Amino acid sequence: MIKEKIVDGSHNAPHRSLYHALGITKEEQSKPFIGIVSSHNEIVPGHMNIDKIVEAVKIGVAMAGGTPIVFPAIAVCDGIAMGHNGMKYSLITRDMIADSTEAMVRAHGFDGLVMVPNCDKNVPGLLMAAARVNIPTIFVSGGPMLAGRVNGKKTSLSGMFEAVGAFKAGKINEEELTKYEEKTCPTCGSCSGMYTANSMNCLTEVLGMGLKGNGTIPAVYSARIELAKHAGMQIMELVKKNICPRDIMTKQSIKNALTADMALGCSTNSMLHLPAIANECGVEFNLDMANEISEKTPNLCHLAPAGHTYMEDLNEAGGVYAVLKELTKLNLIDTSVMTCTGKTLGENIESAVNLDNEIIRNIDNPYSKTGGIAVLKGNIAPDGCVVKRSAVAPEMLKHEGPAKVYDSEEDAIAAIYAGKIVKGDVVVIRYEGPAGGPGMREMLSPTSAIAGMGLDKDVALITDGRFSGATRGASLGHVSPEAASGGLIAYVKDGDIISINIPEYKIELKVSDEEIAKRKQTMQIKKKTDIGGCLARYAAQVSSADKGAIINKFKL
Repeated sequence: MIKEKIVDGSHNAPHRSLYHALGITKEEQSKPFIGIVSSHNEIVPGHMNIDKIVEAVKIGVAMAGGTPIVFPAIAVCDGIAMGHNGMKYSLITRDMIADSTEAMVRAHGFDGLVMVPNCDKNVPGLLMAAARVNIPTIFVSGGPMLAGRVNGKKTSLSGMFEAVGAFKAGKINEEELTKYEEKTCPTCGSCSGMYTANSMNCLTEVLGMGLKGNGTIPAVYSARIELAKHAGMQIMELVKKNICPRDIMTKQSIKNALTADMALGCSTNSMLHLPAIANECGVEFNLDMANEISEKTPNLCHLAPAGHTYMEDLNEAGGVYAVLKELTKLNLIDTSVMTCTGKTLGENIESAVNLDNEIIRNIDNPYSKTGGIAVLKGNIAPDGCVVKRSAVAPEMLKHEGPAKVYDSEEDAIAAIYAGKIVKGDVVVIRYEGPAGGPGMREMLSPTSAIAGMGLDKDVALITDGRFSGATRGASLGHVSPEAASGGLIAYVKDGDIISINIPEYKIELKVSDEEIAKRKQTMQIKKKTDIGGCLARYAAQVSSADKGAIINKFKL
């Protein structure tokens, strides 16, 4: 055991004295130490119940003969951080979480880990840490929120944001807006659509790092507590067999995750997080893989914001395993990969059944024959940009229109609410990339305003920032290179024609090379000088979005 290096022998008596200070008995010191990474806090709705999940994990670990020891991980609520400078601090926490978890694990010599995350950057950050420290690890999330109900219909956070746009457009009154406010988020848990948190928790099942139901069992169900106990017990089996994250998160399992992403219609943020996770696993991940896989992977699910079904519905329909079982009918999943159950993925999903052919479409009756995400390239995004194709109205899959250019999210949202955006426009929001933002803010407020005003079938939006998983419409993010790095998006002017062709994976700024060359001589790249602290450090070190916005490695 790893712990033996800091527990056994007379030279480790000082260490043992500190364990006694913690109330850890000699008997407990003789057992494997299992670190439980708790993301519990009282500001994130998806994390307020994690203390109960952690207690259940501790019981499971102790039942199976281990010594559970809890330490924390931070988490930001993207919904609360949305639309102001707080969102600059969201994506950067992914690396803070990975770094701090690595430090705690290396410093204290755990034999195994149970990660208990739930929300957007928390899940990929801990997956990155798991790959980095590479000791036996299992995940159990806090679980998704139940859908809200307004006027007898299910809704979720994306509906709440769109209600603001509807109110600004005079489509609903203040009383109706208040009704949304009070009834949209009825329980704890990660917000109830296929947004980023639930996307990553579902993909954790596909990667083999979480047990069945990890992504879909609602936070308030008692089955979530049982799942946590089973995760606590199962980590002891992983320790016994020395099955580690890099045995599980291989090139094949990461490809499986990208395939399932396409079928589920996951958040575009997965195109930031999967490359970052792959990087920690030593697996090459190229954005071009997305279109290659999308071309042969049908989209089987239309959860919010793409449709009107929610995580609780996916759970009742058979969950992630049922989706994977459908995909095996076209041999799209490598079922031979190892998982945290100690069995192969094929063995895990053998008995899976699709219980609702509308929630999870049959493989021969998909919502579309291509996957939920597309990567577009062209002169304005030579290294790519990303769109959630499954959440785009059919009439917006091809669009051409004049640019309305804004150098910040705040400027864009002000223009939208002021009625300055009209049918046919292409809204361009720049200087919001990983380095230029810094922090690559999510643009849910402007996209929801556009949708709430009824313009989502007439207006496109492109940005070097990113989008919440709750975004729908022709919203293209992660434009690379970003404006702050001299990407062409920095030189777009109002009125320029931008052509978007999602089926053909193309995006083009229709301006001549000669004109672009002139603009590069006269238009200055804007640099933010009013940042400091961790934002300044992040801006100096972060890679471009097409590389996963990872912190660049330094050579010693």
